[in-house]
Amino acid sequence: IFFLTLIYNVYFFVADGGSIGVNYGRIADNLPSAVKVVQLLKSQGLSRVKVFDADPSVLRSLAGSGIKVTVDLPNEMLSSAAKKPSFAAAWVQRNVAAYHPATEIEAIAVGNEVFVDTHNTTKFLIQAMRNIHQALVKSNLHSAIKVSSPIALSALQNSYPSSAGSFRQELVEPVFRPMLEFLRETGSYLMVNAYPFFAYEANSDVISLDYALFRENPGNVDAGNGLRYFSLFDAQIDAVFAAMSALKFDDIEMVVSETGWPSKGDGTEIGASVANAAAYNGNLVRRILTGGGTPLRPKADLTVYLFALFNEDDKNGPTSERNYGLFYPNEEKVYDIPFTSEGLKKYKDKRAPATGGGHVTAPPVTGGGVSRSTTRNTWCVASGEAGEEKLQAALDFACGEGGADCRQIQPGAACFKPNTVEAHASFAFNSYYQRNERAGGSCYFGGAAYVVAQPPSAYSRLIHPLSRYLFVCCGKC
Repeated sequence: IFFLTLIYNVYFFVADGGSIGVNYGRIADNLPSAVKVVQLLKSQGLSRVKVFDADPSVLRSLAGSGIKVTVDLPNEMLSSAAKKPSFAAAWVQRNVAAYHPATEIEAIAVGNEVFVDTHNTTKFLIQAMRNIHQALVKSNLHSAIKVSSPIALSALQNSYPSSAGSFRQELVEPVFRPMLEFLRETGSYLMVNAYPFFAYEANSDVISLDYALFRENPGNVDAGNGLRYFSLFDAQIDAVFAAMSALKFDDIEMVVSETGWPSKGDGTEIGASVANAAAYNGNLVRRILTGGGTPLRPKADLTVYLFALFNEDDKNGPTSERNYGLFYPNEEKVYDIPFTSEGLKKYKDKRAPATGGGHVTAPPVTGGGVSRSTTRNTWCVASGEAGEEKLQAALDFACGEGGADCRQIQPGAACFKPNTVEAHASFAFNSYYQRNERAGGSCYFGGAAYVVAQPPSAYSRLIHPLSRYLFVCCGKC
C-alpha cells in the first residue's frame, strides 16, 4: 500500500495540471468594490472567476484584466429564457455581447443546481440552454463562449461505489440525455458542484478525515472497477463520470463549478474548522495544478472553482454557509494557501495527518451547496435499476447466510407491505448493513444496493418511491 501511495504522490508532482478558479459570491453588505476585487484576484494569480449573475459593475471591472469569466443566468429567469427566444437574445446582448471580448467571458451557467430549486424550474432548463446558445450564434459568440448548467451531486441516484454512478432515473430522459447531447453538439462541458465536506460531516465515523482532505491514506478500492481511490473528491467526480458513461457520453468533459470547505460551523457541523479548510483547499489546489486526472479519467485535467472568494455575512442557513471564504471582506486571507504553481513550491500541509473515522468508505452525497445530511448515520437501500432477479438473489443472501433480521418482512408482519422485491430487499439490505456496523462494502450486493447519507424520512417520493416505507420500516433496522 505504501508503494502504491508513493507512486501516486510522485505522479502527483510531475504531471501537467488543470486550472484553479474561484466563485465570487456577493451575498454580503461589507465586501470591497469590484475594482478592488479584480486587483485582489490578479495579486493572487487567480485567472478564472465565476459569478452568480451578470452585474455590470463586476463585468466592467474585469475588462482588460486577462481573467476569464463565467456568468450566470439566474434560476428565476429560466422560464422566460425558455419560452421566449427574444428574451434570451436580449439577455445575451445586454449581459454578454456588450462586454465581450474586453471582458473575457468564457461560459454562461444557465441556472444553478436547478434540480433542487423549490420553484420547479427543471422543465425549462434544456430549452433555456438552447435559446441562450442560439442567441450566442446570432451574435457570433458561440465559438468563444460555452453554455452549461451546474448540477449538485443530489442529481445522482447512485454514487457509491464510484463505478456504480448513475443519474436519478426520473431525470435521465427528460433532462440529462438531452443536456448531454446539447453539450456534445456545442463542444461544451458539464458543470458539477461537489462538496466532500457534506459527506464527511454526515459520516465522520466511516469516512477518514485524511481521505476527505487529500492526505496520505491507504486508499479505498472500488469493487466495481478495481481502481484505488485516495480522496473522496476523486471518488465523487468519478461517480459523475460513470453516470455519464452509463448513458454513452464518455466524451463529455467536466468542470467542477463549486467545491470548498468551511472554516467555521455550528457545533453539529463536524469538521468545519480553519485547519481543515486550509488543508482541503490547499491540497486540492496542489492536486489540480499538478494534474493526473482521476482514477477513472487519468487524462482528464480539471478546471475547479473554489467556493468562495469571501465570507458572506448575509447568507442564510447554518454558520458554515457564511464561512466558506478564502478571504475576509477586508481582503485578509482566512488561511494561507497558494493558487498558482509557483506558490505551490513553498506550500506544505501544516497539520500532521489526523484520523476521522476508521474507514475510507465514501457514501453518496445527496446535495451540492444547498442540501446536506443532518445525521451521522447512513442507510442501505435497494436499487430498483438492478432488476428483480438480481434483487431477489441478494435478498435471499441477506436473509440467509448474511444474517439480516428479516422477521418484519414476513407475511402479516409490520413491514411485509408493500409486498415487492425492492421494498423487502431495502429492509434486508439495511438490516445487514447496520448489523455490520456500516462497514465498507456491506451495502453493495453486487451493485444491487447503495448507501444514502440522508435519513430516510428526508426522502421525497421524487428521490425514492419507497420513501414512506424507508421511513417506517428501514428506520427500525
